[in-house]
Amino acid sequence: MTYKCLLYDVRERIATLTLNRPDRLNALGDTLRDDLYDALTKAAADPGVGVLVITGAGRGFCSGGDVKAMSARGQPGAESPPPSERASPIRDRTVLAMRDCPKPVIAAVNGVAAGAGMSLALACDMRIASSAAKFSQAFVKRGLTPDWGGSWFLPRTVGAAKAVELILTGDTIDAAEALRLGMVNAVVAPDALTAETLKLARKIADGPPVAIQLAKRAIYHNLDVGLRSGLEYETFVQGIARDTEDAKEGVRAFMEKRAPVFRGH
Repeated sequence: MTYKCLLYDVRERIATLTLNRPDRLNALGDTLRDDLYDALTKAAADPGVGVLVITGAGRGFCSGGDVKAMSARGQPGAESPPPSERASPIRDRTVLAMRDCPKPVIAAVNGVAAGAGMSLALACDMRIASSAAKFSQAFVKRGLTPDWGGSWFLPRTVGAAKAVELILTGDTIDAAEALRLGMVNAVVAPDALTAETLKLARKIADGPPVAIQLAKRAIYHNLDVGLRSGLEYETFVQGIARDTEDAKEGVRAFMEKRAPVFRGH
């Protein structure tokens, strides 16, 4: 499928979703929000996809909301969003689609990730950053509060005190500081970002799909429950995984001293 503001490519069980408004640093305007949501749901449902990668075209990952479009909406005569969009905006549906996606989602942060762009990166399961990447919860500088899940993800990633500082100041941090804070999994040279991200994606895509889906679900479920409930949920998903053909293949491969071949059954 062809999108106006997003490039969609699937190779070796990896779906790469490239935000494609480079002239606007991939700001979330025009059709990009709808394109991203559609591409996410498409990749999530595709049995030929094991991992999703989200990145940006050009020199930015995502500069956040389209400020020029926001300004136009504020002019007299501009149309207000419909009630359905105010109650359940596309941004919220997109973030939930990322969290509910049965496949891991990796952000390849190639440049600036500001405001909603930083929140979008945080909504991914993992983040690999170029050394040229910059991160900012810039909402406060526009008189706004975080959206796209920023106020939910950031405290869980860097702790409440640091999250409050970053959100209330709107300060920009570089990739090295993001790594120190645990916001990103790795920082690599700009020309190595694609290769390193795909290396991680392939390693995961070669794994057992059912077990990976259940493990992702267990991780996020157990972030919000107590230990007893977490242990019970682990027992539940382990029982499902144990009955798969992939689990039997994993045992056979171990006994035969070879690499397992997982098929998602």
